Amino acid sequence: MGPVDLSTGLLPGGSGRRIGSADDFDGWVAERSAADLAEPFTFVVGTDGVLRLAPRRSEHVACAGGEPVLSAGEIAFSREAGGRWVTDHVSNHSTGYCPDTSSWPAVARALDQVGLEHLSGFTHEVVFRRCPGCREHNVVREDHFVCVFCGGDLPEVWNVDPSA
Repeated sequence: MGPVDLSTGLLPGGSGRRIGSADDFDGWVAERSAADLAEPFTFVVGTDGVLRLAPRRSEHVACAGGEPVLSAGEIAFSREAGGRWVTDHVSNHSTGYCPDTSSWPAVARALDQVGLEHLSGFTHEVVFRRCPGCREHNVVREDHFVCVFCGGDLPEVWNVDPSA
């Protein structure tokens, strides 16, 4: 959904690190500094159901190599006593993909596959809608379903996917 220039120069398979198992996560997290781990990371869940991680300021589209995704957003991890890694924060905040809040089950399955404990839903949900009038993408705040660009009504159901 983002700017067209983001789709140029994408790496095949994406710049995000594929995390399909606990061993993949352990290897990835071992390469991170304490400063890196202090802030959230960019994530996508590909159509293959696998989690991909990239530095926070990475574009979601680059993380996924421009491919379609089941979900995208930001994720943070912490280490519990005993050394076990868990998710602290997971949002669907991705203006590149504008995923619906209903994409949580794909995220949960990807985290389960890696063996990462998680909550029962996004810790911060972002509601995205495309205006049927002016076609602009909006973030809905405080259940105010009105386009910030043209003042038109926004639909109650997710409609960002251009093929929908």
